[in-house]
Amino acid sequence: MIKGVIFDFWGTLVENGIFPSPVRQAKYILRLRIPFHEFIIKFEKAMMTKPYKDLNEAFRAVCEEFHLEPSPFLIERLVGMWNKNELLAKPFLETMSVLDYLKEKKMMIGLISNTPPTITRIIDKFNLNKYFDTTLFSYDAGLLKTDPEMFKRLLRELKLEPEEALMIGDSIPTDIHGARAAGIRAVLLDRRNRRDFSPKIINLKELKDLIEKKELEEFIRRGEEEQRIREEEKADKKKEVKE
Repeated sequence: MIKGVIFDFWGTLVENGIFPSPVRQAKYILRLRIPFHEFIIKFEKAMMTKPYKDLNEAFRAVCEEFHLEPSPFLIERLVGMWNKNELLAKPFLETMSVLDYLKEKKMMIGLISNTPPTITRIIDKFNLNKYFDTTLFSYDAGLLKTDPEMFKRLLRELKLEPEEALMIGDSIPTDIHGARAAGIRAVLLDRRNRRDFSPKIINLKELKDLIEKKELEEFIRRGEEEQRIREEEKADKKKEVKE
């Protein structure tokens, strides 16, 4: 039985204030010609696993990670872009009502995020702390969500067993795979409905409806089975191509 829900922050509860995302814009500003999946790993490790005193220090660490000269102009552009995103960021329309519903249902609510310390400015701005029984951020933990230990630490703080928790997030590599590596079931939030993955929802209201109808457990079980079949079919096709 699910007794608690763990949420990702950016793209799940709160909408970025700029588009493309600040991480993608950082890659552009840094003029790095490497695949995004390689960039994001190094970027998050450099910027989001230490409690830097400010964004200037954080972005200097990023430049060092990529062997770039942290010129004042470059740091100013990066900091300005990041601050603009946070200034314009806001919760998705359904975020508050869904969190209110979960609190009414006496469900535990956790927040987990790969982030620098500036996340607290948005949380305070929209008074979101009142919803969370516990929060865990990468800059405090010294870990990223790709490490299952980060999820296990959050479970301990929530006093939940893995099978009693559900992860909701918009990233397959970090939110879904990271949670599952810790034994936690996970549902993808695919707001643009573009990804071929199960189980997934396209709006947080769907989570509320599934709980209200007592269909959440079956929805997850069915979705996991669909994804298992999908992955097996992909593996078979790859095998046929090689043969």
